[in-house]
Amino acid sequence: MQDRTKLMLLGVVASVFAALFIGVGLNADNYQYFLSRRVPKVMAMILAGVAIGQSALAFQTITNNRILTPSIMGFDALYMFTQTIVVVAFGGLSSYVLNDYLNFSLSVVVMLAFSMLLFSFYFKSNTPNLMVLLLLGVILGQLFGSISSFLTMVMDPNDFAALQQSMFASFNNIKVELVYLCAPLLILISACLFKLNRILDVFWLDKDNATSLGIDVKKVTMQVLVLSACLIAISTALVGPIMFFGLLVTNLAREMLRSYQHRVLLLGVSLISVASLLAGQWVVENVFGFSTTLSVVINFIGGIYFLSMLLRNKIV
Repeated sequence: MQDRTKLMLLGVVASVFAALFIGVGLNADNYQYFLSRRVPKVMAMILAGVAIGQSALAFQTITNNRILTPSIMGFDALYMFTQTIVVVAFGGLSSYVLNDYLNFSLSVVVMLAFSMLLFSFYFKSNTPNLMVLLLLGVILGQLFGSISSFLTMVMDPNDFAALQQSMFASFNNIKVELVYLCAPLLILISACLFKLNRILDVFWLDKDNATSLGIDVKKVTMQVLVLSACLIAISTALVGPIMFFGLLVTNLAREMLRSYQHRVLLLGVSLISVASLLAGQWVVENVFGFSTTLSVVINFIGGIYFLSMLLRNKIV
């Protein structure tokens, strides 16, 4: 089956579940309330799916490793650390917490500053080693997570209640204001990544081959890492941290499409991510009756897939 046909099928699946989410149960009496709740929810899942899928795919390409995602770099932990510090410093009723635009802007600035600081140390070396950068990201992620856990243990219960909604992935409590803020930002970042698609094709051959073919490895690596940081900020702000979802959808996209072209892979991983989130959430709500959450299912399946990849030594 050709890649174009597969992409069309994925688009149809995503559209069908989006229509089910929006249309099932609508009538003349409740359509205003239902649409006001369901449309932002579907949009948030679409935005989060595209952000997670594209950031993980681009990150795996520049690291030339199929088990690495931005979560390994500690970006999810950094987002939670930022939220915790804001609550501790200003209180749960502060405008920095209650104002979605201000809170999101602050989180993005902190994550970008962290990215630039981390990468500046990495590029100072004459022979930079990406594995050292990844190891540093893992250590800092654990540090941020530990500090956040300690602060949540000692903070005021009312402040903890304000922070709790950001600690876990949720597809039911969508911040509508953020949806309309993140949509144009995501379109801009996706356009920047798509513009780099031919360069990413070369990057997948390895850094040395990319250098020999005239690619500015340092510049492109910095660009992709910063764009990935922005995408992770978008997805985490919208639905919360989902550890294994990026790993799962990127590898499914590579296995399904069997293509090296990133113009195909970027579109494919976006459609797979959106279809997976919409289908999974619809099943959780209508089949399991909210007895479990989609994030639990994703992390369970993704964890098993991650272990299977390690056991099969399929790390590149």
